[in-house]
Amino acid sequence: MLITANNITKSFRRKGRAKSSVQILQSTDVSIQSGNVYVILGRSGSGKSTLINILSGLLLPSGGSVKYNDTDIYSLTDGELSQLRCRRVGYIPQGQSAVATLTVRENVLLPSAVIGEGKSFARADELLKQLGLSELGDASPTELSGGELRRLAIARALINSPEVIFADEPTNDLDEENSRLVFEQLKKAAESGAAVVIVTHELFAYEFADTVYRMQSGSLIREKGQ
Repeated sequence: MLITANNITKSFRRKGRAKSSVQILQSTDVSIQSGNVYVILGRSGSGKSTLINILSGLLLPSGGSVKYNDTDIYSLTDGELSQLRCRRVGYIPQGQSAVATLTVRENVLLPSAVIGEGKSFARADELLKQLGLSELGDASPTELSGGELRRLAIARALINSPEVIFADEPTNDLDEENSRLVFEQLKKAAESGAAVVIVTHELFAYEFADTVYRMQSGSLIREKGQ
């Protein structure tokens, strides 16, 4: 998998009397390759989440293009883009996103059910074990702590062995021990061939990253790697 973003920008129109335009993401070029971990650091509001939402197909850019290999993802129909994201992308969002009416194991299996390729309970249980949730497969998400819910979201993102994983503050509710566990799992995914892009405030992320960027006022600046 090679993701190439060329001259992508994002701006929003303010409503009301002023009706001004706010530039969230300056013109940005970035290349994401399989087998590598990319870390994006920066303050809240700097444009980090906007960037990975555009790269993952969740947010239409105001300008520029995003290609997965030779496919411009924003030239696809909504249905085609949804299928591409379900089959090839794992996404770990900020906040809690578990479905309360499903068990923990069923939540993990949900992405595979969406594309009609049901994975085995064994695969789900393997991921839950790796993330320290092995005793909670039959539990309801309402029984989990905030940190456990974050790890559930990570297991769910990994269930389809995606080609690319986007993680938006994946350790936000975790202590350092569990944060490192999460980064180790994401690093393993990269070693297995996935491209991994992580937005984080964790400075120890340098240890796991092949490339580190810092987002400042909507501009992406390389700090480590090629």
